[in-house]
Amino acid sequence: MIMTITFENIEKENIRALQFPSTDVLEDASEKAQRESELNRAMALGNLEHSKIRIYFEDNHSKKVVETTVWAVTDHQVVLKQGIGIPINRIYKSA
Repeated sequence: MIMTITFENIEKENIRALQFPSTDVLEDASEKAQRESELNRAMALGNLEHSKIRIYFEDNHSKKVVETTVWAVTDHQVVLKQGIGIPINRIYKSA
């Protein structure tokens, strides 16, 4: 039996209202390194080509996905347009 995880679509503007726990959604160090690499690539695509990517993340209620442009990646969050941020430790992947 194959289990599929569903991510609810959310508009970027609605992210501000979400609450994020401080725990990391990923446990494995290699997964965390992969996430960092994907986010840096997303930032490069956003700044150079204004390309949108999907960010898969989890708030304190459920798993969500947003299609957006990444403007910056700090030590602790991904910054989207209008200064909207998603904590890196709550992101599963970006594609």
